[in-house]
Amino acid sequence: MTRRTLDEWLDYQQSVHALGVDLGLARVREVWLRLGAPRVAPIVITVGGTNGKGSTVAFLEAMLAAAGKRVGCYTSPHLLRYNERVRVVGIDADDAVLIDAFERIEAARQAQPEQPITLTYFEFGTLAALWIFAQSGLDVAVLEVGLGGRLDAVNIIDADAAVVTTIDLDHQDWLGNEREQIAREKAGIFRPGRPAVIGDAATPAALAQSALDIGAQLFQAGRDYHFESAAPGWRWQTRGHEIALPDPILAAPVQRANAAAAIATLHTLRDRIEIGDTALATGVRNARVAARLQRFHKPGAAELVIDVAHNPQAAEVLGHWLAQTPAQRRTLAVFGALADKDIPGIVEPLAARIDHWFVGGLDAETPRGLAASDLVARMSTTQALQHDTFADIDRALDAAFVAAQPGDRVLAFGSFHVAAPALAWAARHGFTAV
Repeated sequence: MTRRTLDEWLDYQQSVHALGVDLGLARVREVWLRLGAPRVAPIVITVGGTNGKGSTVAFLEAMLAAAGKRVGCYTSPHLLRYNERVRVVGIDADDAVLIDAFERIEAARQAQPEQPITLTYFEFGTLAALWIFAQSGLDVAVLEVGLGGRLDAVNIIDADAAVVTTIDLDHQDWLGNEREQIAREKAGIFRPGRPAVIGDAATPAALAQSALDIGAQLFQAGRDYHFESAAPGWRWQTRGHEIALPDPILAAPVQRANAAAAIATLHTLRDRIEIGDTALATGVRNARVAARLQRFHKPGAAELVIDVAHNPQAAEVLGHWLAQTPAQRRTLAVFGALADKDIPGIVEPLAARIDHWFVGGLDAETPRGLAASDLVARMSTTQALQHDTFADIDRALDAAFVAAQPGDRVLAFGSFHVAAPALAWAARHGFTAV
């Protein structure tokens, strides 16, 4: 029988479960047990939070790699290729490895044909990553939570240390409408007697209290560790330990906080894995992650900046960066969004910084995507008045660069579903990352 291709497997996974999101651990844990529940790695770090998860994973990966450790990273969503979700020693998993994992998962979930276990697309991917890591002889596995924490598929693994980056309103349909409620959900990745790192001093009190209630070893920014500017870069410090660090290549000012959280996490594991200060500094400088204020250049053209900001907290960070790093002339926004997002909350922090909006539809990209006309209607309560609408992001980018002149900046943001076509567009049109 002909084996499914990777694309065929991914299409198939969309049909196995009636719901795209079905939070809960019972189904995915049972399939993992049927696979033998092999040890994923000697040390597992789980990363949760509203924003900053992907960057924190990148910092952890770069720091551990600089120390000579074999690292596996699981992240989501992907931008250009599904394979990006599973990396082993810095290399994306190839199709054959993913297909083998999916075949094993499928056999396990149908081990009792009369009662097959349904899995979502994300649950398939999570189990595949865990299986691949278990076969890869890793020193450390770093797992990014997909949604929430307590009931996310990643949480079937008891992490040796867990970090929560930030807390804000997002995915309210699943996580609730209060930051305290969301904080308690995200605290579900903490474990009794194990480090629980909180990377933002301003998170709701419910997050730290939940860590204490669980019996985790709390290690919190602003309480147990600190970071501050110190020319020519910055420094991280905790009791009895201070590290001088270079600025990250990753552009947003918030990246220091993400790097600091990664350092704090490794500090809590120092009795089990040795990472010298030089490796930490090298990792801060070497960490890369696509579409996080990623800047692109082409001679004679306007600058292109691509960012995945898709909720109010991320938009605030983006607005601060625009204020601190103004374009020579105008800033033109290529914007698209999903239907479940707080559109006014995203647009308002940026409205005064954008000279013209090129609004692209995402309805053809994903069932959750807003058509351009619907998105503009939701923007009507903000100051974002100057706009044109387009069927998709490619056409919005085409129009923005027709209007743009050298010295202008084109900012493409609003969703991973904006960032992905923007990255592909940049490659087709000869832009190179700065």
